[in-house]
Parts: sequence; structure tokens; C-alpha cells
Amino acid sequence: MSVMKRMAMIFKAKANKAVDRMEDPRETLDYSYQRQLELLQKVRRGVADVATSRKRLELQINQLEKQADKLEGQGRQALAAGREDLAREALTRRSGVHQQLTDLQGQYANLQAEEEKLTTASQRLQAKIEAFRTKKETIKATYTAAEAQTRINEAFSGVSEEMSDVGLAVQRAEDKTLQMQARAGAIDELINSGVLDDASGTAKDDIAAELERMSSSSEVELELARMKKELGGGPDRKELDAADPAEAEQARSAKQEETR
Repeated sequence: MSVMKRMAMIFKAKANKAVDRMEDPRETLDYSYQRQLELLQKVRRGVADVATSRKRLELQINQLEKQADKLEGQGRQALAAGREDLAREALTRRSGVHQQLTDLQGQYANLQAEEEKLTTASQRLQAKIEAFRTKKETIKATYTAAEAQTRINEAFSGVSEEMSDVGLAVQRAEDKTLQMQARAGAIDELINSGVLDDASGTAKDDIAAELERMSSSSEVELELARMKKELGGGPDRKELDAADPAEAEQARSAKQEETR
């Protein structure tokens, strides 16, 4: 298969797929129904045209019949008046009129048969269109219900395009929130450890940090002393109550002096 044929086939396949996505069966049914109504209108106009032509021939036939009767009467009058030549002329004209009547009557019969045939076809077409209209409305209602049910099911299952987009947006928001929380926690830890300076100007200097560490160590020593006291071998109450390491040291020295 040549490259051009393959490209043409691919183009037709993609175009057909695109048309399938764009096509709405309800619109197609409505369009078909409209075309059938237009066809029925044309058939009815044809019936009306044939009926008009038939009526015109009927009027011409009536006029020729009257003319034939008039010529026959004129021939009788001429013959009664001894004018045989005039009577012959009237009868000759009457014969021509009869020939025209015969032709028109044949055309009239044909038009009448055509009118009856078109009338029958129009009635059949109208009945067919009415049946198609009923079927069309049934199919449209069924399609609309199926479409609505499909959208509801897709919404519940989350497979619809809209719901998928919403789900992705929620997931992205959750991921971004977790990332921001992790970043904030990391920065907070770095600020507390002194690696980063607090931009708000509330960061502690190195002296304040050292004092805090000393205070923390003192608290640890006091807690340890309390635990020893509870176990029966720890320092006395004065040492436990001393909040400063220097005071604790003085308390221990005083206790040693008393022991001596």
C-alpha cells in the first residue's frame, strides 16, 4: 500500500471518529424527519398541480361541448332554411370540435389517474412519516434517558472527565499542602537550631541561647537530684530547691561541714 493511500485511510478513519463524536442521534432523527416533511410537501404540491391541470381541462371540455352543441343547432337551422352548404360547414366544424374533445378527454383521464396515484402516495407517505415521528420521539426519549443515566453512573463512579479533573485537582491540592507543611516544619526546625536567622527579628543571640541551655541543664540536674532523693540517697531539700547550680554547690558544701 502506498504512502498516499495509507495517509488517506488514516485521515478518513480519524475524520469518521471525529464525526461519530460530534454526531447527536437526536439531531439526525430530527433532520431526517424534516426532510421527509419536505418530500411530503413536494408530493402535495404535485397533487395540487395535477388537480389544477385536470380542472383546466375540465373547463375546456365543457366549453367545447357547448360549442359542439351550438354548431349542431346552427346546422339544423341552416338545413331548415334550405342552406345545405351552410349546414355542411357547421357540421364540419362540429366534427373538429369533437376531435378536440376526444383528445382532451384522454388527457383528462390521464391526469385524473395521475392525481389519484399521487393522492394515494401522499396518504401513504404521510402515514409513514407519522409512524417515523412516533418512533423518532421514542428513540430520542430513550437516548436522552440513557445519556442521563450514563452521566449519573459516571459521576458516582468518578470516571467522567469532569469528575476526573476534580479528583486530580483535589490530589494536587493535598500534595501541595503536605509539601508546604513539610517545608514550614523544616524551616522552623532550622530557625530553632540557629542554622537560620528569624527574619522577624525575634531570633535569640548566642548568649541568650547559651543561658537557655544552662537553664535546661540545671533543670535536668534538679530533676535527677529529686529522683535520687526519692530513692533514699540523694541530696537534701535545700539542694533540690536551688534553681542555680552555684546555690546547689553551696548546699552540698554546707552539708559536708555539718557532717564533719
